[in-house]
Amino acid sequence: MTYEAAKRVVDLFLALSLLVACLPLWLLIAGLIKLDSPGPALYSAMVHGRGGRPFRYYKFRTMRASAPNDMHQAFVAAYIQLGCPQGKLLDDPRLTRVGRLLRVWSLDETPQFLNVLRGDMSLVGPRPPLTYEFQHYDARAKRRLAVRPGITGLQQVTSRGCASFRRLVATDLLYIRRQSLALDLVILARTIPAVLSRRGAA
Repeated sequence: MTYEAAKRVVDLFLALSLLVACLPLWLLIAGLIKLDSPGPALYSAMVHGRGGRPFRYYKFRTMRASAPNDMHQAFVAAYIQLGCPQGKLLDDPRLTRVGRLLRVWSLDETPQFLNVLRGDMSLVGPRPPLTYEFQHYDARAKRRLAVRPGITGLQQVTSRGCASFRRLVATDLLYIRRQSLALDLVILARTIPAVLSRRGAA
């Protein structure tokens, strides 16, 4: 079996298993989001995947439903173009109380198991950029989209939001060069302690 085929089998098995196991937690999270602020429990946005192909991904809503994206778009442009060292917008005023907790523990990303089942994403790979991030990419940055994007990845378990964009791209390209099922399993195993450490969390 090829690496691609084996990776897809692991993705399907783990994503389906985790989706079923997390269902009670998802219902609790959805209820807390609805109690905390008006609006839907889920948030969706257009991102770019393998080869730059756009698709819609899903997260638990962590921001006020009416919050504008202007501040984050300006931050992203500065992060990519000016070499800002921090990859996440700190003290984001758009965040709700429940949303802040979800981001600290990366629980807002768990609905992306649905994207894994659909084949848009993998469990392991570079994170998919939003459309307004992708428009700032140069040719080198676009190379990080040579593979299917992931929920977690080498960059997330080594830096988790505490790296410059140049370093982020370099780490993702290193993963692409060295990708293997063994490396994917190591990254998955390191994801839990990386999340529990809360280092680099928004």
